[in-house]
Amino acid sequence: MNDLEQMYQDIILDAARERHGEGVLSAPDGESFQVNPTCGDQVNMQVKLSPDGEHLADIKWDGHGCSISQASISIMTDMLEGKSLDELQHLYDAFRTMMDTRGGELPDELADQLEDASAFQGVSKFPARIKCALLGWMALREAADEAVKAKA
Repeated sequence: MNDLEQMYQDIILDAARERHGEGVLSAPDGESFQVNPTCGDQVNMQVKLSPDGEHLADIKWDGHGCSISQASISIMTDMLEGKSLDELQHLYDAFRTMMDTRGGELPDELADQLEDASAFQGVSKFPARIKCALLGWMALREAADEAVKAKA
């Protein structure tokens, strides 16, 4: 394993242990429960929008699963709390693009946008693990969509 792969592995393992954003909101604006049926990973994602309905004011989640799913959720929560819904969509698309590379080269611009989430580039080599990395991202998008509808 080269130094870069070791650094990425350390980022993923640390994030899985730290579980940033774990918790429950008392009155979420939107919520999504997602399960990866191939491995049993699951997450319940909750969001609270800002008063203007344009930003993710608070993100909380509860769940269990492999270190890849838990780390992806933890890093995603850190990246997106306080961001606009447009930024959520942009970063979701960037993460999805990275997963679609199947281990191919990641452009520097994309890696910069994804920050620590770029550590999951190696995961994209393993189709069965891509679902683990995407689980929280899909849940957050659905919870945000539900929150927007509830505020309308």
